[in-house]
Amino acid sequence: MSHSPPPPGQPPNTNEPPAKAGPIVACPQCQQPTRFAPSNPWRPFCSERCQRIDMGAWASEQFRIAGKPGDDQGGGEQD
Repeated sequence: MSHSPPPPGQPPNTNEPPAKAGPIVACPQCQQPTRFAPSNPWRPFCSERCQRIDMGAWASEQFRIAGKPGDDQGGGEQD
């Protein structure tokens, strides 16, 4: 039993479910629309460049997580 190929422009019929595309979100770095899906290795960023810029900002302490004033988690001397 032979199967004919699908018509032009139509994907071949497979038994695998189609991959979910994922929503379109704004890249946190450059605001360009990008797909938030497993197929995007840099998600939620649009590119490796934007991901690295963001990581550099965290590493240089341009970004910080707010805490209570004087709340030092550094494990230094205690009063």
